Amino acid sequence: MSDIFLYLLLGLSAGVVSGLIGIGGGVIIVPALIFGFGFAQHDAQGTTLAMLVPPVGLLAAWTYYRQGYVNFQVAALLCVGFFIGGLLGAKLATTLPNVLLEKVFGAAMLAIALKMIFAR
Repeated sequence: MSDIFLYLLLGLSAGVVSGLIGIGGGVIIVPALIFGFGFAQHDAQGTTLAMLVPPVGLLAAWTYYRQGYVNFQVAALLCVGFFIGGLLGAKLATTLPNVLLEKVFGAAMLAIALKMIFAR
């Protein structure tokens, strides 16, 4: 299989899961780029953030909106915060050694997993 097809398949899979359960595609794409394609942590995170530049979630959000599941006020506030936070996080991440960044990413994924598993 060519890498082009595999990248398209990864994007499609992440999009389906993102639209299905509302998680960010980076939760799927970053580990897949690292373990499946041999990317370094910085490269995987940067590539995933670049993927977000076009309106990748537009059709999924439209589908949720048509069903009455979108709060535009909250979405706008989150967007502003995410815009600024993304810049700050990227500046911090690019200063960290790859090994430390991998540990931070792994700890965040573990914390989310534990919260989800043990939530009531």
